[in-house]
Amino acid sequence: MHAWLVTWMQWVEELGYAGVALLMAMESSIFPVPSEVVVPPAAILATQEGSGMSMWGVVVAGTVGSYIGSCVMYYMALVWGRPFIITYGRYFFMSESKLEAAERFMRRFSAGGIFFSRFLPVVRHLISIPAGMARMPFFTFSLATISGSAIWCAVLAWFGNKVGRDHPDILSTPEALIHAVKDETWLIVGAAGLLLALYLLARYLMRR
Repeated sequence: MHAWLVTWMQWVEELGYAGVALLMAMESSIFPVPSEVVVPPAAILATQEGSGMSMWGVVVAGTVGSYIGSCVMYYMALVWGRPFIITYGRYFFMSESKLEAAERFMRRFSAGGIFFSRFLPVVRHLISIPAGMARMPFFTFSLATISGSAIWCAVLAWFGNKVGRDHPDILSTPEALIHAVKDETWLIVGAAGLLLALYLLARYLMRR
């Protein structure tokens, strides 16, 4: 995991907004790149002088990337359908049980499910597939995806921006990073608790 994090951070440093958009497109598709380890670090980089990035630029790049990745999955499901996803999905961490859970979530909440899924771990990686298979109107799908992704990216970017401004030397040495983590422990623990609650909520709703 550490090696992947280093690689992703290098993409953001070298490609800027394009790196954020690329990683978030992967996050919204079949590649399990957590947005929680993409947007906050990018927002921290944006607080550094000479980065050429801003917090709101990170939000826009993250939202665009999420939308692109979601559209790719939507059209894959629309064109190829359920049999293809079931046959080949297991090669991309997409088991039939996960797909069925996402389908149940989609049937129950429709467009609202697309919107709220952007805040839910696990579900947001899969929700575009049942939307495509159900032939949800593309405009409705787009509106729900963009609005949900924008809010989620804004929350994550605010978190990273706050940490970066409170600790401007956070990226200078490992000791500075450790010091920042200790100072922001309450916020990190609170965010982790919120993500856990959202994950359990998603599990509960999908089971029902």
